Parts: sequence; C-alpha cells; structure tokens
Amino acid sequence: MKGPLFYSKILLFGEYGIIKDSKGLSIPYNFYKGALKSDANPSKEALKSNKSLEAFTHYLEHLTEKEPKLVSFDLELLKTDVAAGMYFDSSIPQGYGVGSSGALVAAIYDKYANDKITVLENLTREKLLKLKTIFGKMESFFHGKSSGLDPLNSYLSLPILINSKDNIESTSIPSQNAEGKGAVFLLDSGIIGETAPMVQIFMEQMKNDGFRKMLKNQFIKHTDACVEDFVNGNIQSLFGNLKQLSHVVLDNFKPMIPAKFHDLWKNGIDTNDYYLKLCGSGGGGYILGFTEDFEKAKTALKDYKLEVVYNF
Repeated sequence: MKGPLFYSKILLFGEYGIIKDSKGLSIPYNFYKGALKSDANPSKEALKSNKSLEAFTHYLEHLTEKEPKLVSFDLELLKTDVAAGMYFDSSIPQGYGVGSSGALVAAIYDKYANDKITVLENLTREKLLKLKTIFGKMESFFHGKSSGLDPLNSYLSLPILINSKDNIESTSIPSQNAEGKGAVFLLDSGIIGETAPMVQIFMEQMKNDGFRKMLKNQFIKHTDACVEDFVNGNIQSLFGNLKQLSHVVLDNFKPMIPAKFHDLWKNGIDTNDYYLKLCGSGGGGYILGFTEDFEKAKTALKDYKLEVVYNF
C-alpha cells in the first residue's frame, strides 16, 4: 500500500513574526516528499515511524472527543492500518525547518478525516482558515504549538500568503527564471534543530518590552516589505529589505543561529554577496539564503552544501 505524496515546504518569510501577526509567505518545495505506506518487511525507521503514528492516533482520538465540531476521523480504519504496520515513508529531513511533521499531518488528514475540505473545491478564506485551525491542532502533537501553516502548504501544494492571523490566501509568485543569476537557496548547517526549545526562547524574550518593540518596528516591518517585494517581483527593493532583515535577525535572534554561523551571517551583510535568514525556527537544520549572484555566493560559501530553491 502507498498513499499520495505530500511535499515539504519552505517558509520564505514570516518565521516567528507570524506568531505576532506579521505577513508571511510559504512555498511548496517538491525536492522532499513523503507518503503513508506499509511493507511486509519494515525497516528500523519504518518501525519507529509506526510507533510515532500509534501515539499520534491516541492524540487524534482525544482531539476528536474534545472538539467534535472541528474535526473527526475514521479512527477505526486509522487504528487498523497502524496496527497493520503503516508508517510515513519520507525523504523530508526532520529538524531542518522544511515541514516533515506538516507533510505527515496532511497525509493523515487526507486519508482519514471525515467530511474533509478538498483541494478541488472553491477554497474560500473561511475554508482555508478552518483547515489551518485543524492542522494547527493536529500538528501541536509534534511541536507543542503550531500555526498549522506547514500542513496547509503541504496539503494544498500551493504558495500561501499570510496577510495576518485571520487572513490567508493561496497566491501565485513570479515564475522562476532558469537563466537568472539570482537565487534563493538552502544552506545545510549540519545540525538538527528542535522547534519547541527555540519557540520557548522566543516566548521568553517576548516578555521583554525592548524585544517586543524591535519585533514590531523592525522585524515585522522588514518581513512585511520582503513579502510584498517577492510577490510583486520587485527584486531590487527585495534585496534592500533582505539586508535589513538579515541584520535584525543577527542582532536579536542570536540563540536561533548556531554559533559557528554568526561570522558567516555577518560576512554576507558586509560583502552583499548573500543574505542569510532563519528557515523555520532555527537552532540548526537549514539556513535560508538569498543572493543576486549565485556564483558569487557559491564561492563565498564553498565549504557548505547549498541547494537552490528558486531562481530569479
């Protein structure tokens, strides 16, 4: 048995900010994917995934009891499949900020939710928000708190524009320019990041008045500008705002940037060869990079593994 594929995602802009109502932009990243599967001879990974699915099933049972109006699942079928060894077969790296749990949540909702909202129907804002709420509740099992955006992106496989907490829409982004010198890329930090502790640090910092002011007046301001520029294809303005954003993150989100990348981060700002930003919650995993000249960035970052996500 093998179910449909669900892809990883990249939150280009909005990490942390969307918790406090900034804009955000999330795009599917088809390089990594996962599907529900069962095998006659499961591997060690498959057995581990199956164990995790068993715990997730219990969690969904409680969720259905607690919020029957929000969502319900065919729990009998889910339990039968899990007991038969079903697991999530995924190439999406965990702890890398590209939505490994989001793809799993989307796959489970797709197969087991009763009265599910489908990708084919007219996706009104109400339906998108309802899906986001359901996915947020489901994904909380993995992270303690979830916006529901990752599974939404994976489920719809469309770019999603977050205008504010209660205002999201699927959107189109300028098509890629295969000949373009500019690129959005992923830099592999070689460290596995954990979402929950990073979000914990952020929530602690939010108690500090100065940090809240910085978030509103600098971080959210530049994030919103980057989203506008990217969606509208204003590349020149985008890189000006990216530089500011990269600076704000380096100054105020140090715990989320692995220590050995602080100098590399600053070097990008100083040379303008590339600008780095957090991919997801940070603490490891991928770091997101933007450059107007990928060859230049490649030379400057020659000791690291880079993956191009988007060309312009």
